[in-house]
Amino acid sequence: MKAAVLHQYGQELKIENVELEDPRKGEVRVKMKAAGICHSDQHVIDLALPLPVPIVLGHEGAGIVDAVGEGVTSVKVGDHVALNWVPSCAKCHNCRVGRPDMCDEAEKIAAMGTLLDGTTRFSLNGKKVHQFPLTGTFSEYTVVPESSAIPIRKDIPFEWAALVGCCVITGVGAVTNTAKVEPGSTVAVIGAGGVGFNTIQGAKLAGAKQIIAVDILDDKLEKTKAFGATHTVNAKENDPVREVKKLTGGLGVDYAFEVIGREETMQQGYMMTRKGGMTVIVGVASPTTNLSINAFSIPHQSKTITGSWLGQGNPAVDYPNLLDLNAAGKLQLEPLVSQVYTLDEINKGFEAMKSGENIRGVITFD
Repeated sequence: MKAAVLHQYGQELKIENVELEDPRKGEVRVKMKAAGICHSDQHVIDLALPLPVPIVLGHEGAGIVDAVGEGVTSVKVGDHVALNWVPSCAKCHNCRVGRPDMCDEAEKIAAMGTLLDGTTRFSLNGKKVHQFPLTGTFSEYTVVPESSAIPIRKDIPFEWAALVGCCVITGVGAVTNTAKVEPGSTVAVIGAGGVGFNTIQGAKLAGAKQIIAVDILDDKLEKTKAFGATHTVNAKENDPVREVKKLTGGLGVDYAFEVIGREETMQQGYMMTRKGGMTVIVGVASPTTNLSINAFSIPHQSKTITGSWLGQGNPAVDYPNLLDLNAAGKLQLEPLVSQVYTLDEINKGFEAMKSGENIRGVITFD
């Protein structure tokens, strides 16, 4: 079967004919139908998110259960599933206190690029091939832990359903779970990408009265209005902090969300947050990036600065809920899919993502 494999950092993915073992105890084989192209995959290519190579990338995905291993009870052959790349162990401290997104065991396994038992089901010419934490969706089939295969309704197209696994849950959850944005609030979202558009949707769902989208591309800024943005700021043409404060009567916003992962934009998010407001860092920066904030401003302005990983969500509950919101017309998924590619065109999709051409490019499988 075909899969897109990263052999060396900084290089394009190579389409290879890889081997895939059958699912073992507690595992599920999924016939992939769609996979989203995300910046987190690019972070692995750039070594900003260090994972071992060779590796099958991809973590946003949806497909059909093709086979199940011993002991699997939550899904059966023929079920539609969306894949979860941060499955929780339900045993560590963070899982027990209701923070499965911070699961210690999932973090440990993710760094190895394997499944829960420390091995991987992919191989190439008899040699092990790793997979993006517990998923590896850029392949015609993949094997994942049972907890990574979340059953979903069958009336949602796979290319829409694939996106709930990262950009949708991350963006909407940052608003509803992490920040708990209150109705009538003012919000700024820095970065009009896949996660940014869903952060805007989340703010609209939460009842924010003013949602300011900040980016450097006018065409993307214009598209944010259909998702709920009430105002836009082109940060290439104007000082975004000054413009956001101007739009909020000089105060700054109640909540600022940074969804790019750059020190400069994180600082801007903090600076455009009003006194006593909240800055939420959603964008994933390199592990070597540090953020500098004026120390006096922290007590003096009493702002809260926090992070949000996977929208602080619980995929087993949130994936179905997000798809229900879409079915009810309260959450837009179809317009997020800017372009559809075949697996052979995956590098073209990555180039479009890096240029800012797409909200989300999606790989579909025959």
